[in-house]
Amino acid sequence: MRSRAWDAVQLASIGLLVSFLLLPVASLGLTLSWDELVTGLRHPLLLPAVRLSLTTSASSLTLVVVLGSLVAWWIARHAGRVSRLIESVTQLPAVIPPAVAGVGLLLAFGRRGLFGAFLERHGIALPFTTPAVVLAETFVSAPFFIQAAIAAFRRVDENLIAVARTLGASPFRTFLRVAVPLSAPGLVAGAAMSWARSLGEFGATLLFAGNLTGRTQTLPLAVYTAMESDLRAARALALVMVAASFGLLLVLRRVSSEGRDA
Repeated sequence: MRSRAWDAVQLASIGLLVSFLLLPVASLGLTLSWDELVTGLRHPLLLPAVRLSLTTSASSLTLVVVLGSLVAWWIARHAGRVSRLIESVTQLPAVIPPAVAGVGLLLAFGRRGLFGAFLERHGIALPFTTPAVVLAETFVSAPFFIQAAIAAFRRVDENLIAVARTLGASPFRTFLRVAVPLSAPGLVAGAAMSWARSLGEFGATLLFAGNLTGRTQTLPLAVYTAMESDLRAARALALVMVAASFGLLLVLRRVSSEGRDA
């Protein structure tokens, strides 16, 4: 294929795909007047859903970053069949459909689940509670941070680790004072992707935590509920999520740019 023909094919592909990806997002705003947006933002579903989404996604992100960083560091520092197996297990939630994840969580932590029965005997009930939302979001978002953290930790210069240990730093101090700062751009990017995934989680949350206003109804579930009665509110809620996602995208691009320049 000649150069001009190849360029034309690429430009046509770019135009077609970009238009397809942009049109649904643009339609959210272009089909909504300012008065309709203001009315939708005043809908009683909005504030409880925003508050709950921010609280639960922040909680799940904390769990993912703290536990995921330690797991990713171990995987990055070890080679072999066991580390590859653990890495595969950490990525499994990324390929499981969210509805299946919700069923699995319910069978694991439900009142008669594998672990839920034990919790029930001790007076702890997880399904259809706010902690259930946190668990669902943690389950689906963990792979995005862990994979990014593994890649970032593997880029750390082994000589710097050896020097830190030679100077008397403990393994934990080496991890905290050497590996984490050097891997910060990748960790921040992974955390942003993980937070975006938890913020947009729908299927696992609906099946495991339910759709209770002010208790388990996150922003995606509020959009789903509003669609049944008030399309303006649904579009306003959707625009809030688009704005949050766009902000995250800007953060990711800036972090990636700083990481390349460093």
